[in-house]
Amino acid sequence: MPYTLPELGYTYDALEPHFDALTMEIHHSKHHQTYVNNANAALENAPELAEFATGCPGNVLKNLDKVAPQNLTAVRNNVGGHANHTLFWKGLKKGTTLKGALKEAIIRDFGSVEAFQTTFEKAAATRFGSGWAWLVVQNDGKLAVVSTANQDSPLMGKAIAGCEGFPLIALDVWEHAYYLKFQNRRPDYIKEFWSVVNWDFAAERFEKKLAEIK
Repeated sequence: MPYTLPELGYTYDALEPHFDALTMEIHHSKHHQTYVNNANAALENAPELAEFATGCPGNVLKNLDKVAPQNLTAVRNNVGGHANHTLFWKGLKKGTTLKGALKEAIIRDFGSVEAFQTTFEKAAATRFGSGWAWLVVQNDGKLAVVSTANQDSPLMGKAIAGCEGFPLIALDVWEHAYYLKFQNRRPDYIKEFWSVVNWDFAAERFEKKLAEIK
């Protein structure tokens, strides 16, 4: 099987009081594990993806145009779920600070850090039903905030996800990500996200992508 459930790298209570331990445990050990199991099953039925199905699940998401039509939904939903959650966990950590080139780019492209946060919060809060909000860097090096439905990712491109870009941070706005603590108060959950964004990880991804663009 190509995929396994990744370790968080921190304990389930590491993000308290912002993200609660019980939600983190269920979200990681149950929801993400289900995506891993279903992604592996979907890829078994999609031999056309064999060359892309090892290593980073993002490799599959970038090549969904090669999936046979009868396999597309299962691969899209479950490999997407695995890839999105893997990035989500890595992007969470208390105590980091937005600084350096990424902060400068946010101010350049949004006007201010506060304006970026307002744009991101709106994208997350207005995503109807389940989905994600993202900060992405585009192929021209500019930043953008986008939102996707269900387990779609900007890596899938405009034809499938309705947007494109290289994700720097991601926020899961499926109810399973916040309902135990916040119930129907999605905006409160979104506000707490700013206390646990791993800006060091986002900055590392930003610098990596800029180097590729250049």
